[in-house]
Amino acid sequence: MKNYKFILASASPRRKELLSIYIKDFKIMPADIEETVPSNIALEDAPLYIAKEKATAVFDKLSEDNIIITADTIVLLENKIYGKPKDRLDAYNMIKTLSGKTHQVITGVCCYSKDRQINIEFSDITNVAFTEISDEIIEKYLENAEYIDKAGAYAVQGLASMFVEKIEGSYDNIVGLPIGRLARKLIKYKINLF
Repeated sequence: MKNYKFILASASPRRKELLSIYIKDFKIMPADIEETVPSNIALEDAPLYIAKEKATAVFDKLSEDNIIITADTIVLLENKIYGKPKDRLDAYNMIKTLSGKTHQVITGVCCYSKDRQINIEFSDITNVAFTEISDEIIEKYLENAEYIDKAGAYAVQGLASMFVEKIEGSYDNIVGLPIGRLARKLIKYKINLF
């Protein structure tokens, strides 16, 4: 199999950390796009749509031996997407809404080689049950600004771990990249990850 060089089209330190479990040497090339989804796209398909848009935005900049990996993550509850909060009040309302309920975290992943030999697209879904969270705890949580730039206003690997009662599915998916599933798919393409 050809010796590919990997490109991660994301500035997320969490995705970088997860990808580095299997791929030690890769470049970062963030895709700067407007993350808007047409109204005819089903909510659960929105992350994969955005991941494809990110891949399209950087594909022409790739070298022939490159593989691009893109991802997008949303929090979905009762037919509503909870993206990155606009401000502290928005974050407060998100956590308050998620309190005591089970929501879905959906990450869309694309992985393409410039030579078009590798073509991976999938979405991963994890159910996350939050315990009841008091207003006082939400306020204390928001003081740490961990909610900034996080879908659903939380990072499962941070302070918000205290909100999580139960997880069904991939933990890494909640962090932002279902790396185990991606690794299994790359191995099917004879990419050596060991």
